[in-house]
Amino acid sequence: MKKILVIHTGGTISMSQDEANNVTTNEVNPISTHQDVINQYADVTEISPFNVPSPHMTISYVTQLRDIIAQAVEEDSYGGFVITHGTDTLEETAYLLDLIIDIKQPITITGAMRSSNEIGSDGLYNFISAIRVAINDEAQNKGVMVVFNDEIHTARNVTKTHTSNTNTFQSPNHGPLGVLTNTNVQFHHRPYEHLVLPKVNDALNIPLVKAYMGMTNDIFDFYSEQHVDGIVVEALGQGNLPPTCIDGLKKCLELHIPIVLVSRSFNGIVGPIYDYEGGGVQLSKQGVIFSNGLNGPKARLKLLVGLSNQLDDRQLKAYFEKPL
Repeated sequence: MKKILVIHTGGTISMSQDEANNVTTNEVNPISTHQDVINQYADVTEISPFNVPSPHMTISYVTQLRDIIAQAVEEDSYGGFVITHGTDTLEETAYLLDLIIDIKQPITITGAMRSSNEIGSDGLYNFISAIRVAINDEAQNKGVMVVFNDEIHTARNVTKTHTSNTNTFQSPNHGPLGVLTNTNVQFHHRPYEHLVLPKVNDALNIPLVKAYMGMTNDIFDFYSEQHVDGIVVEALGQGNLPPTCIDGLKKCLELHIPIVLVSRSFNGIVGPIYDYEGGGVQLSKQGVIFSNGLNGPKARLKLLVGLSNQLDDRQLKAYFEKPL
């Protein structure tokens, strides 16, 4: 029986609904009371280094998770790792971990959309599913995976698509990495190999900006005055911006503030396609970096890691534009 380290961090999976139908935090994770079920699958050790709602997660908490796992790997103590987490920022924790840790042992992250005592609670089921993936031999060397609702997703592609539906985690453009049945864990694909960089400077200031019709210079003017370290822009369509904001964007670029472009659209990839004022062709010529299919929050984390590891302009461009 494989040894698995379970790291509880908080979130709905660890909460309960009170008489007023408000979901509140418990001191003891209700999942841990089901040892008779858990022990059927693995030799599990559970720890709770912190207990926070998902919106309270920070870069520092994620690097703490990385360090816990790295120490356990160094001691050769466990064959896999399971993290329970709130769903609001689950995809960000998963992706940041994937960018900064490189181990062969599986790391699975899961959570719940319904608290432990709600009708139809999905926490225990998802937790057992995450353990089943973590103990599977085929799960090795696949990076960080999100296991939810009988599906396995890569950290890079998965995103929360619904505020309350238990099928909320999906991978637009790609689909799941694999699925679980009652008896099997089945992988359909392999994730991209990618560059892992260890340093994370959580003091870097990298705002996320969403484009809109008639967008003006003011937000870029403000960030140029603040001398932020980088900016991620959720642009229109395939990577275009209103001409009314271009002077402000140029001001940031002149200050050597790297700007990474993603799309505010749910599916698709940005690129230098349209050649007009504010179009992707002109933005590319001005030095804007186009991401390779990431959403805004994940592009922000990737830019954070790239800058933390002192990548220059050429290296940052390659870091984003290639599936690495």
